[in-house]
Amino acid sequence: MSNMKAVPLVRRRLVLTLKAFVEIAIWRVPAPVPPSEHPFKYRLAYVVGGECVLRYDNERGKGDHRHFGGRETDYAFSTPEQLMLDFNADITRWNHEHGHS
Repeated sequence: MSNMKAVPLVRRRLVLTLKAFVEIAIWRVPAPVPPSEHPFKYRLAYVVGGECVLRYDNERGKGDHRHFGGRETDYAFSTPEQLMLDFNADITRWNHEHGHS
C-alpha cells in the first residue's frame, strides 16, 4: 500500500468578468477514482451570476462527467490538456448560446 498523496497540478480561480469566473482544480492521485481508470481527480467550474452553468468533474461512483445546460452526461476523459480544451470550448459555446462575450 502506498503513502503517496494527491499532488495538485492546477488549482486556480480566474475572474473573467464582473459576473463570471472559472475555477479549476486538477490533482494526480495515487489510484484512480472508481469507476474512472486514470490517475487524475478534477473539478472545473464556470460560474456566471453566482450560478454554476458548466462543470466537469469525476467523483467516486459516477466517474467522468459534465454538467451543461441542466443535464449531466458522461465525459470521455483522455488527458488533462484535452479536458481543458473541452472545458474552454464549452465555455465559448455557453457564452455564444446565452449572448455573453
